[in-house]
Amino acid sequence: MKKRSLFFCMFILLTITLPAQLKSPSDFLGYKIGEKYTPHWKIVNYFNAVALEARSTVKLQNYGETNEGRPLMLAFISSPENLRNLELIRKNNLASAGLSSAGFIANENNPAIVWLSYNVHGNETSSSEAAMMTLFALADPSNAKTKEWLKNTVVIIDPCINPDGRERYINWFNSVRNKNANPKLESREHREPWPGGRSNHYNFDLNRDWAWQTQVESQQRLKVYNQWMPQIHVDFHEQGVNQPYYFAPAAQPFHDVITGWQRDFQTSIGKNHAKYFDANNWLYFTKEIFDLFYPSYGDTYPTFNGAIGMTYEQGGGPAGGIAVLNDEGDTLTLLDRATHHFTTSLSTIEISSLNAGKLTSEFKKYFSEAINKGIGEYKSYVIKNIPENKERIVSLLELLNKNEIKYSTTKQSIAKGYNYFTGKEESITIGSDDILINSQQPRSALLNVLFEPRSRLVDSATYDITAWSLPYVYGIQAYAFKQPILSAGTDFSFAKVNNEISINYGAIIPWKGMQSAKVTAQLLKEGIRLRFADNPFEIDGKKYDRGSIIILKIGNEKFGNTLWKTVAKHCTANEVQLMAVSSGFVDKGYDFGSGKVHPMKAPRIACLTGETVGSLEAGEVWHFFEQVIDYPVSMINANDFGRLKLDNYDVLILPDGNYRLLSDKTTTDQLKDWISKGGRLIAMENAVSLLAKLDWAIKVKKDDEKKPELYEELKKFDDRDRDAIRDLTAGSIYKTDIDNTHPLAFGYPEFYYTLKRDNKIYEFIKEQGWNVGVIKKENQVAGFVGSKLREKLKDGMLFGVQNIGAGTITYLTDDLLFRSFWENGKLMFTNAVFLVGQ
Repeated sequence: MKKRSLFFCMFILLTITLPAQLKSPSDFLGYKIGEKYTPHWKIVNYFNAVALEARSTVKLQNYGETNEGRPLMLAFISSPENLRNLELIRKNNLASAGLSSAGFIANENNPAIVWLSYNVHGNETSSSEAAMMTLFALADPSNAKTKEWLKNTVVIIDPCINPDGRERYINWFNSVRNKNANPKLESREHREPWPGGRSNHYNFDLNRDWAWQTQVESQQRLKVYNQWMPQIHVDFHEQGVNQPYYFAPAAQPFHDVITGWQRDFQTSIGKNHAKYFDANNWLYFTKEIFDLFYPSYGDTYPTFNGAIGMTYEQGGGPAGGIAVLNDEGDTLTLLDRATHHFTTSLSTIEISSLNAGKLTSEFKKYFSEAINKGIGEYKSYVIKNIPENKERIVSLLELLNKNEIKYSTTKQSIAKGYNYFTGKEESITIGSDDILINSQQPRSALLNVLFEPRSRLVDSATYDITAWSLPYVYGIQAYAFKQPILSAGTDFSFAKVNNEISINYGAIIPWKGMQSAKVTAQLLKEGIRLRFADNPFEIDGKKYDRGSIIILKIGNEKFGNTLWKTVAKHCTANEVQLMAVSSGFVDKGYDFGSGKVHPMKAPRIACLTGETVGSLEAGEVWHFFEQVIDYPVSMINANDFGRLKLDNYDVLILPDGNYRLLSDKTTTDQLKDWISKGGRLIAMENAVSLLAKLDWAIKVKKDDEKKPELYEELKKFDDRDRDAIRDLTAGSIYKTDIDNTHPLAFGYPEFYYTLKRDNKIYEFIKEQGWNVGVIKKENQVAGFVGSKLREKLKDGMLFGVQNIGAGTITYLTDDLLFRSFWENGKLMFTNAVFLVGQ
């Protein structure tokens, strides 16, 4: 018994002290990579298991969770010595970028930091499989090559940026897949249904959200990213099944803030990848399609922050499944796709390790030049601190804070600069309460890109929008200077709002921006009765513009003593100043009991979604109501419209889409009848085009008849790509003349900067309606517009309201909620929902 007990104790001791064998993904999962898709929870479990068994070389960090509650995580992998000193390495790296405030002196011998981001598009699923393969190769103690690479690199792996989208795709795929993969494209397992797994919970494309950070995944990820600031960042993607692998160098246009070193090292990385692809006889391409211009990609945002940012694209995507036949008759498997991503993952780490010293020295040089000289043509930007623009300015400063762009107070002076609103160089008086953003700071390149008045394109064939200058996005008066403007040396901030609750008669909320709109939505949701002014008025010596919200005791008696506490709570939370009044008798304008002061009814809102509706655009509306203003909306499948009881709703929103219901007479008659009885329809983008085909709605503006020159239609085959964009704009900024006396434009000056992404404008409404936003001649401000299209985009309506019986149709032909970053459009959308037709 004693011998057996001693043997048992020795066995227990050995099992405790001997390390468990590190398992490969296949051994851990119980199936080989490529045989099936791995759900997100199993990926998380595998990363946890590796970190547990390889504690000296792998460390995990949870950095947040998705809208649906799934964890977001990072793995840090390096040599044991580097991992022990991980925090020191991070601080040293930030000091190299001039981002450390602790007087930390940077060490030239810091390891290079390589950040690999997988599966930002949920239905481009092979990369998360590759992430597990990469983790194992780096953590495997028997892998001599990777052990050597990790001596002078820290590798950060985000195995899945978009878990919600990935799970949406995988759950669908597993529900329809055959026992044995069917590679034929017409098989249903290659036909992903609406909305697809590409986007996140709110149907946002996370690969377009890096700079804007409108989504929780981006907000949480960028906090950590900016604490590390890698030298290399790779975003892993998939493309069509008939396309081979794409890797760096990128296509033109490169933004001109990208340095020669960044371009050259892209080529070095590409050549290293080619070495491995050539050895395996794999096809690939470079320098095509995927440019480095739009600032909010997973390759450009890191690039504009000093890194070598790259996109890698594997053929496959949502049509890939487990196996798929391409046009050449070859079968592309999930294993193929994962293996290709795994190969470029390791190749990236290898070439980074071989050049670690150069990467870190060039990184330090990049930020040194940014701090000492500033990057770009303009050296300073000034935002005029106009009181009416406070809410817009607050929103812009929030974006600057997210991106760690510094700003300050400035000194009183006069200087010559570029006026964004006039498009001219002017002599400008700078006030001591204006906001200064100097380009001599670590984020100089990103600042230059976000504020550039006009995009400089060396190639017009771009992959995304071509204009995004923040003064236009936010609708604020700003100036750009080619010389430095002196700072007053203190950080700029607005005084905190503190609302009193000792109100007797009533209170006013000026209608100035989205903070006012949020308060209004929340008060309506609480059941508080509101009014809004149709005309400007003055009371107690203060001026109030159209749209101002009026809250009175009368009509709100049920709230008793809690009324003003509730109102003040919401106003203070949103930094809105509540203005108390002791009478409804105004000094100028219409008294509060006038018919010109309208009661506001809390609207019951429905938005169509589902098949035939643009998923991203429907997601923008959904996100706006739930996350921006916190107001209830019913998202209803367009296919269920025939069963919808329209009388249960006051407002119906049709986002961009290709609605079959608008080609059915019975349905359109039903819709018109509902509008005539007082319904308020809001049509957006292509929904406007479809309505324009009906005999009771507006019409598309026809092109002026112009006879082509005799040889104009003779074209060179080699110019076919350029010819295709002559009648297009990927996204350019136009100045729109606004009738701000109409409720749709309350809170705006006499103009609005719109992002034009199509070639449509509409005829002016001649009767029974109002042309609220019109485009006139030569109103383009920034971005690329095709040569033929530029001549057409003039003298038409973009935003308008048509009266039909007791109801209205509001036409929003451009996307006011674009990616939720086009901030100045949100107030107009709010007006359409809450003010128009009340």
